[in-house]
Amino acid sequence: MTTLDLVMILVYTFPMFLFAVAPALKLGDYLEAHYGLSEKNKRVVMVSGTIVVALSLATFLQFAHIY
Repeated sequence: MTTLDLVMILVYTFPMFLFAVAPALKLGDYLEAHYGLSEKNKRVVMVSGTIVVALSLATFLQFAHIY
């Protein structure tokens, strides 16, 4: 992986936030309903989930054309 790949992944991450917010919100609501998650922890789950999903989508977008 080159520096250009890392830069492109970070560039792709910002538009992927649009697609990553909905799954993170659903995950936070599910954990709150089933496990009694506090509001503070729900926000942490939603923000970290959004970042993880966005980075995953951006990485896939960068390297999907190789195969």
